[in-house]
Amino acid sequence: MSFSDKQTLRRIFQRRRAALDQREVRSAAIATRVTALPVYQLASVIHCYLPLRSEVNTRPLLTTALSQQKAVVVPVVEPATGTLLHSRLVSLAAEDWEPGHFGVFQPRSLVPVAPGTWDLVLVPLVAFDRSGYRLGYGKGYYDRLLVAGSVPTIGLAFAVQEATALPHEAHDVPLDWIVTEDECIATATGRR
Repeated sequence: MSFSDKQTLRRIFQRRRAALDQREVRSAAIATRVTALPVYQLASVIHCYLPLRSEVNTRPLLTTALSQQKAVVVPVVEPATGTLLHSRLVSLAAEDWEPGHFGVFQPRSLVPVAPGTWDLVLVPLVAFDRSGYRLGYGKGYYDRLLVAGSVPTIGLAFAVQEATALPHEAHDVPLDWIVTEDECIATATGRR
């Protein structure tokens, strides 16, 4: 599949997600499903994104993780190098955040964390299929993160983001789980 075909798919699924009603209620249901998974319960350190635009809101999930004394690491885009850095999340208070690259909020004070020190990665996506493949935004940040790690991964999505099948290449790493407001989908990766 060509780059332009992927761009077309991104537009279609971003529109679907943006048109969805009750995103906060749906996001809370996703958080409840994630926290019930044994892979989440066993994790001491969680890598989780901060929501952008119409993505699944991870704040309820982050609040729960912090209240359970789990360490939380968030991604931070370093625009000068085009790399993804990682910072420990110490607070969800509004005054502790600032807009970063692409308008994604990030901690005002970064507490660097080395890659590979987390037990679970929660991944944003534009679209997914039941094989665990995801369509991201096309910048490759999560592709590089997933290739470098060997910990369980959970894609967070609304049910309307499901595709019958997504194009994927040899370097694409399928997710272990996809969690929507309706279900937890275990993929065939075998990493649980």
